[in-house]
Amino acid sequence: MRTTQQMSITLPNDMADAVKARVRIGDYASESEVIREGLRALMARERALEGWLHQQVGPAFDAMQADATLGLSADQVRAHLANRFNKPA
Repeated sequence: MRTTQQMSITLPNDMADAVKARVRIGDYASESEVIREGLRALMARERALEGWLHQQVGPAFDAMQADATLGLSADQVRAHLANRFNKPA
């Protein structure tokens, strides 16, 4: 059984030129390899984001729901950032 599928894609000229340049300079053997590597990077970024949401954001949200005193007001956040970057609030 075939494990690949041929597709036809359309890219803006600047992206097409970038793909061709990566092949021309020898970073990749084919345009398909460039696209595959880009998709792998996209999928890795999505996995990392999903992991962050589940491991950090979700639990932080749940903790805030359980105890609202853990949070800061918008004014407190602005003051903290102004102090951190030495700018008046």
